Formats: sequence, structure tokens, C-alpha cells
Amino acid sequence: MTFPPRPDVPDEIRTARLWLRRPEEADAGALMAARDASLPELRRWMVWAQSPQDLAGTRENLRQAAAAFASREGLRYHVWNAAGTEIVGSSGYHALDWRVPKGEIGYWIATAHTGQGYAREVTAALTEVGLEQLHFRRLEIRCDAANVRSARIPAALGYTLDARLVNDDVAPDQPLQLRDTLVFSRVR
Repeated sequence: MTFPPRPDVPDEIRTARLWLRRPEEADAGALMAARDASLPELRRWMVWAQSPQDLAGTRENLRQAAAAFASREGLRYHVWNAAGTEIVGSSGYHALDWRVPKGEIGYWIATAHTGQGYAREVTAALTEVGLEQLHFRRLEIRCDAANVRSARIPAALGYTLDARLVNDDVAPDQPLQLRDTLVFSRVR
């Protein structure tokens, strides 16, 4: 069986206020600082945010992310301010299936930058690139049903709520507590 060729994926995407760029090992210090300063807020929602990662671990994570980007197995972008002087967060396309093609957009914004519309701006840009340039037939956004702020983003961008998966996961910071997952999608 032959699959359609994978489209060219941009190494960077610009929005009015932000610069999304593929991961580089040189990002380690800035990424570690933004992530670690945000751990108290991120722990509730992200499995990977339960404890700080040292510089060596962060560099290895970035090497893996860069390799996944190059092979098109995962397309993570670091979100910088427009000048490229400060990391605002991270986003990208995950759970890729190039046969369909489809992917899932995930995002986190550093605590110092929340409440400024950056997650929505990033998600809008990735939605447009995903549907128009990468020719995804389906984009998903999944979030914990208790994460009301995160759930507002796909609703505001024209995504449809496909499902509420009851008792689908456990709370990252309380593994004995079951959580529901919301699944939103945009299709073309």
C-alpha cells in the first residue's frame, strides 16, 4: 500500500505576536526556565510536568523532539515572543497519522504569559497551517474536562466537541483520581 507523500512542514510559523520554531538543543536553558517556573500550574494537567528536569535531560528531550520533527513523527514548536528573546510556551502536532492525514494539537503557555490569548493565537495558526498547508483532513484537540480555560480555545476556533470520554484518564498530579477527556475536532 502506498501512502501520499508527506507535505513540506514549515520550520517556523509567525503570527502577529509570536514566533513558532522547531526545537533546537540550544533552546534548553530558556525552555527549562519557562517550564520549571510554570510547573505549579502545569502539574495539574500534564504528566510530564510532575517534577523538574535537569539541563542534560532537557537537552536529550530536545534532541528527541528535533529528530521526531525531522522524521515527521511529531511536530513540536517552541513558542517565542516575536523578537525571539523569550519562550512563551510550546505547541505542535502530536499523534500524527499521515495515512489520513490527521494530528492532534497540544499546547502549554508559561505561567508568566497566561491570560494574554497566546494559546488561542498559536492554536489558530496551527489550525490554519494544518488544514491549508499540511492538508490534514482532521485536527483534534484533547483536554481534561476540568481544564475550562483550555477547553475554551477549540470552541472559540470553530472546533466541534466530538466526545466526552468519561473516566478516560487519571489526574497527572493525583493518579487515584479519574478524569474525563474532551475531544474536539476540525475536519475538511
